[in-house]
Amino acid sequence: MDSTTTTITITPYPIHIPQSALDDLHHRLSLTRWSPPETAPASSPWSQGVPLATLQSLVRYWRDAYDWRRCEALLNSWPSFRTSVFGVAVHFLHVRSSCERALPLLLTHGWPGSVLEFRHVVGPLTEPRSRTAKAAGGGGGDGGGAEEEGEEEGEEEGEEDGEEKGQAFHLVIPSLPGFGFSGKPEEAGWNPQRIARAWAVLMERLGYERWVAQGGDWGADVTAELGRLAPPGLIAIHMNSLFYDVKKEIKGEPSKEELRALKLQEEFDRDEAGYANIQMTRPQTLGYGLVDSPVGQAAWIYEKFHRWSHHDSDVESIFSKDEMLDTIMLYWLTNSGASSARIYWEKLDTTAIPIAMPVGISWFPGDQTFAPREWCERYYSNLIHWSEVEKGGHFAAWEQPEIFVREIQGCFRKVLK
Repeated sequence: MDSTTTTITITPYPIHIPQSALDDLHHRLSLTRWSPPETAPASSPWSQGVPLATLQSLVRYWRDAYDWRRCEALLNSWPSFRTSVFGVAVHFLHVRSSCERALPLLLTHGWPGSVLEFRHVVGPLTEPRSRTAKAAGGGGGDGGGAEEEGEEEGEEEGEEDGEEKGQAFHLVIPSLPGFGFSGKPEEAGWNPQRIARAWAVLMERLGYERWVAQGGDWGADVTAELGRLAPPGLIAIHMNSLFYDVKKEIKGEPSKEELRALKLQEEFDRDEAGYANIQMTRPQTLGYGLVDSPVGQAAWIYEKFHRWSHHDSDVESIFSKDEMLDTIMLYWLTNSGASSARIYWEKLDTTAIPIAMPVGISWFPGDQTFAPREWCERYYSNLIHWSEVEKGGHFAAWEQPEIFVREIQGCFRKVLK
């Protein structure tokens, strides 16, 4: 790794969207030309996509009641920065715990996600012992300088401090290239492997000498690549998504767990994979519609919130309209419909890669893919944590923050003993 990377500028990046952009959005929403209603049967109203009446209700709220400045204030309540890595501006949140010996943790989102996926876990992960830790809170942050002199994370310490160290984290939460407030790559090749290398540079640039990483969806692909890369300082990884070639992994008569993985994969291929095939093959063509129509962009993402989260048909029992629109706004306001979709075109969507460092897995039962522990052990020679949790879906940290925090603390505590 280039030793000069630590001298590169890290710049504070407060978020402020011009009022003209919000006025333009409101105007576009007022001029929406609606598709005719779906012809799907009443027994499966989402089988053709987002039902017309459902989307109209969301858009009315968006146009008449939603407040972007509230979300903007939330984003600005966390220290926010940008730095250039491999020629692309990387936006990241850097929220440090008040516990000086806290373990640095790199959190990576996926699609259609953003740094806001972690909104409910920032406080509990940075200040777990504070009764006042809140989703929107957390410790202070800075653009660099990981530890005070003489207070390295690797120092020996008493049992009580060690326990706290396993629970408190300094958080680094980057926006994937092409997503949110990160820059948009102007060349191909920004696949999970390159992003993993960029994240390693980022953590070195921040001065962290001992850290861990976590991810779901594309964040899991990036985190797995980090595990394979094993950059200096990375001591363990955790993933809440598993992407395997199911038919390749089944050898002989399938076990009960393998049948479960096969069933989920077949259901996904039949009912869910259309979006991925489009983004994998024609992200540019798709992007013209997404970046020109806010309703089109909203529908493209809102459907996934409904389909991929763990609920009894009412997505608003999991996420509020405001929360869903916050993430949709990060795609709309940053013109990221096409640039975010291109990660699919890069076609390196797998976590089935050899990893020697400690690996933790937490599987949430509402997710769309599954891999048995046996498969993971074929690739991860040091699987230190395996858990099938009680509830939650694809957006684990957002849906079930308490369970997510429990899993992260439980996994990484094992490498600190």
